[in-house]
Amino acid sequence: MSGLLLANVFNSIGDAYETGIADRGKEPALFMLLAFLLSFGFIRTSAHMIRAEVSWWPGNVEIGGTHIHHLVWGILLLLVTGYVGFAFNDLEPPLRDIFAILFGVGMGLTLDEFALWLNLEDVYWSEQGRRSIDAVIVAGVLGLILLLGLHSFVVVGKDVAEEIRVFFGFVGLLGIIVALVNVAKGKYGWALATVLFPVAGVPPALRLAKPGSLWARGYGDRRAARSRERFAG
Repeated sequence: MSGLLLANVFNSIGDAYETGIADRGKEPALFMLLAFLLSFGFIRTSAHMIRAEVSWWPGNVEIGGTHIHHLVWGILLLLVTGYVGFAFNDLEPPLRDIFAILFGVGMGLTLDEFALWLNLEDVYWSEQGRRSIDAVIVAGVLGLILLLGLHSFVVVGKDVAEEIRVFFGFVGLLGIIVALVNVAKGKYGWALATVLFPVAGVPPALRLAKPGSLWARGYGDRRAARSRERFAG
C-alpha cells in the first residue's frame, strides 16, 4: 500500500514538472535557481575553507595586494548575462540554459556578500554578515514560489491519496507554528523558509533566540548572556 502511495506521489510530481515547468518553458528558471543555490553553497564552503587555512584549498583572489571579493565576479556575471539576455532575447537551448545557469551563479556569488552591500565594509564573519544568509534564503524561497506557482501544487495534490493530504496538512500546520517561533526569536529568514519547508526551520527554532527579539525578553541573565555571545559574530 505504501509503495503504491509513493508511486502516486512520484507520478504526480512528474506530471507537475511536465505541465508546470517543462510545458511552460520554465526550465531555464529551474536551472538558474539550482545554479544559484549550488554556487552559494560552494562559495560559502570555500570561504570557510580559506578561513580555516586549509593548505590545499586555493586562497583569496588578490590583484596588486587588493582582495577581490567574490561579489565582484558575481556582479560581472550578472551584468554580462543580463545584457545578453536583453540584447539577444531569441536565444535557443542550450545557449539559453547556459546563460540562465551563469546568471544563477552570479546571483549566488553576489548575494553571499549581501551584507557588504549594506555596510560598505567587510562584515562577512560578523553578526551583520548573517544578513547575507537571510537574503539567500528569502531569494531562494521567492525563486521557488515563482518557479512552481500554485498550479504545480494543485497538480501534485490531485492524484494523491487522502492520507497524504492529511499528512501534508499536518506538516503545513507544523510549518506555520515553527515559522511563528522563528519570528519570535528574530530569525526572519528561517521563518520565511519554514513556510515551505517546515523541517528546515525546526533546528533554528530550537536554538537560542537573537538578542532583542520578543522571545529573548523572557530569558534570564544567564541565557541572555549566552544569546549575546552566540550572535556576537
